[in-house]
Amino acid sequence: MGEERIVSPNKSSDDINNLQTRPQALDEFVGQRSVCDNLRVFVEAARGRDEAMDHVLLFGPPGLGKTTLAQIVSRELGVGFRATSGPVIAKAGDLAAILTNLEARDVLFIDEIHRLNPAVEEILYPAVEDYQLDLIIGEGPAARSVRIDLQPFTLVGATTRSGLISTPLRDRFGIPLRLSFYSADELQGIISRNAVVLKLSLSKGGAAEIARRSRGTPRVAGRLLRRVRDFAMVENINKVDEKFANIALNRLDVDQLGLDSMDRRYLECILYNYGGGPVGAETLSAALSEERDTIEEVIEPYLIQQGFLMRTSRGRILAEKAYKHLGASVPKNQGQLELIAIEEVTTEDEEI
Repeated sequence: MGEERIVSPNKSSDDINNLQTRPQALDEFVGQRSVCDNLRVFVEAARGRDEAMDHVLLFGPPGLGKTTLAQIVSRELGVGFRATSGPVIAKAGDLAAILTNLEARDVLFIDEIHRLNPAVEEILYPAVEDYQLDLIIGEGPAARSVRIDLQPFTLVGATTRSGLISTPLRDRFGIPLRLSFYSADELQGIISRNAVVLKLSLSKGGAAEIARRSRGTPRVAGRLLRRVRDFAMVENINKVDEKFANIALNRLDVDQLGLDSMDRRYLECILYNYGGGPVGAETLSAALSEERDTIEEVIEPYLIQQGFLMRTSRGRILAEKAYKHLGASVPKNQGQLELIAIEEVTTEDEEI
């Protein structure tokens, strides 16, 4: 997939260049109330005891604020912050270099922690449990084991695929926190705050319009806000209202429910080429000229979450909501197809 989607929750270079819109404290963080309230308790307790906070695992879909929360935790604790990523730590020596340079009670943030090398993961276990590093130096008969004492630190791991984290690693996190999608009201608050930081005059209706199309994800909301700001600057619009936001977002090909051209192309392919389904993933891959992985991991998740699509053993089937969104009449056997899909899901759950 060559093009970069504006509604993708994954990081882009544009997001990295706009770090000033990130909240700096838990009080500034909008949404995820239970997560923030719990973190506030744990931070205050650790600070009161003058010791390192227990290790934290943040998991949930991309773009919800896991990295931001990790930075806020270090700031609230008043300690240093070191960030790295699971795939970057290729060897045990790389991890040792990072850990030995940490000061007392520092926060080490590992993004995409489920992609850690298994050999590196084994070295991490004694580090997070006993604050000790066990390394093998040398090779063959000359090899010897060296134990290095570490300063107490807090590991904050973030992942979008919590199911891929090994059980021993997951069990070593004392504070597992799940981040969920944001409501439209929460996103509206985030967008209004970001507009002030970006020096953009934005009406309440304009913020609500952008929030509705942001897929429940602050990263997407921020990206759409910056694109609307670009349109407003070029068109010499002093204040962005609901009408102008609607025009700008339509020009970006993002519809009222946050679907972009790729989503609609996918739904229209199933509707008009295959009568609404069922149709297999390989067939769709060939019809859309997209990789199967792209379809299953990039396009389908949001459509399934929002009730546009059902994934069954017989193939993909459009739900009633998809027909209505595309302005097509719902087939008479739609209820029967949906019943079959529900029965399949129920059977799978019982087997599990």
